[in-house]
Amino acid sequence: MVNLVALQMTSTPNVDENLDNVAKEMAAANIEINSLVVLPECFACFGGKDKGQLTIAEKKGEGLIQQRLSALAAQYQCYIASGTFPVKTDNPEKFSAACMLYGTEGEVLADYRKIHMFDVSVNDNTGSYRESATTQAGTEVVTINTPIGNIGLAVCYDVRFPGLFTAMGDIDILVLPAAFTQRTGEAHWHALLQARAIEKQCFVVAANQSGVHANGRETYGHSLVLSPWGETLAERKTDVGLVSAKVDIAERETIKQNMPVAEHNRFRSHFV
Repeated sequence: MVNLVALQMTSTPNVDENLDNVAKEMAAANIEINSLVVLPECFACFGGKDKGQLTIAEKKGEGLIQQRLSALAAQYQCYIASGTFPVKTDNPEKFSAACMLYGTEGEVLADYRKIHMFDVSVNDNTGSYRESATTQAGTEVVTINTPIGNIGLAVCYDVRFPGLFTAMGDIDILVLPAAFTQRTGEAHWHALLQARAIEKQCFVVAANQSGVHANGRETYGHSLVLSPWGETLAERKTDVGLVSAKVDIAERETIKQNMPVAEHNRFRSHFV
């Protein structure tokens, strides 16, 4: 059995405060060895000006955010998917949104950079989102085979692009950190996540931001764990904190044998 955990946060622009909140929630939950803990998008700094992310961007392998996450993974001997935090790029005007997977000894097992930029108009307090103005899009599809299963990494707006998930091939667990807005969340969050779970026949751990942030941005919450059949195994509606479910990864095999979707697919990606 594997314990799949999502941490729902109302992150602030204060990095230390957010990191302390992660540590506090994990301590209170007494995280089990080999659990997978998923943090939300922009967990370390959120609710300020977009360019504020640039001021806290770290070089890969250096910096407070990475040090603290590595230490927590080693302390609890668990896996931590870092939500996203800003990592420096060759362009001083842009950072990349990195979702790193830390292993049970605190090592970095995988490094995914968010591919799809949230450049949209939404009928909410913010109105217009132009993520590409400060964020450099990633280019690599990332999966990693671990002792608890094959894990695929994606972030927030990525969930709307099924080709990305087809390109992942067979995965046991899909990790999806997010900062889904209130308006788009209430319309599409559950439907999109269920679709990804059903089509991939995999478990989904989706950790979202929740509530009203310092800059007035509203996020939807409803962090959850889904089964390969699309069932909701656990959900936290709007309050902050952890939500978890213990799952048997082997359950996927029965579902895949009974309904061999991957074998029947006549439109397989050339990435697979």
